[in-house]
Amino acid sequence: MSGVIDVWMQHPTVRLANDEMFEPLRRWMGVDTISSEFPVELTIAATDAGGVETGLLSAWYGPQGALISNDEVAQCVSAAPDRFRPVAGADLRKPMEAVRELRDRRDQGFVAFRSLPWLWEVPPTDRRYYPLYAACVDLGLPFCTQVGHTGPLRPSDTGRPIPYIDQVANDFPELVIVCGHIGYPWTQEMIAVSDKHPNVHIDTSAYASHRYPAELVDYLKGRGTHKVLFGSNYPMLTASHALERLGELDLPAEVERAFLRENAERVFSL
Repeated sequence: MSGVIDVWMQHPTVRLANDEMFEPLRRWMGVDTISSEFPVELTIAATDAGGVETGLLSAWYGPQGALISNDEVAQCVSAAPDRFRPVAGADLRKPMEAVRELRDRRDQGFVAFRSLPWLWEVPPTDRRYYPLYAACVDLGLPFCTQVGHTGPLRPSDTGRPIPYIDQVANDFPELVIVCGHIGYPWTQEMIAVSDKHPNVHIDTSAYASHRYPAELVDYLKGRGTHKVLFGSNYPMLTASHALERLGELDLPAEVERAFLRENAERVFSL
């Protein structure tokens, strides 16, 4: 398998990997702490192994500051510009500075804005997001976010598709929204919101293909063929592992192409 576009990746920093909220994930990966920075060659090798032609690498900003800064993302992408595209983060505590940052980053080739409500412990309907949504519409940048339960040690309620994503899409119908992590255990809610709003999409990050809920697979094969995008959540989950059993889903060839590449090309203007 080749030519895949992975819409949810991050090249981690030591301060991200060792944050206390990721203790369950480190335990799951069988490590206690990370002692040295990750070489970009490791991420390139992971994309090669998974048949990923283009990976979207995202910044991480939370109340504690930049766990992966926009500058660090840009530096990583500059090391392999034919393999990666940058996704910006922003500090919600300073919305207007964040808006200016988004404008600058768009001019530097960033293709989207991503924020994780669980990291801020506020839902995506929080007032601090709204200037950023307006900026995304104005700049033509999709808004990428997380839906569903939270693996790290933070509350999960901010990941409810209803009412939160539904409300944002009602308030900003022109905003392109890509909802990562499929929405489990509220996958039916996520599908309903995707059906309702033309600009709302779902990505499969954090789940291997054999763990996709049956209702999501049915949606992908049917009316949602152009609404579901592939994401891995590297390094927590690699593309090679996520797609290892994709054949078991029996996706028609045109559905597989849309899922693995064409939908991402359209949504992110790649």
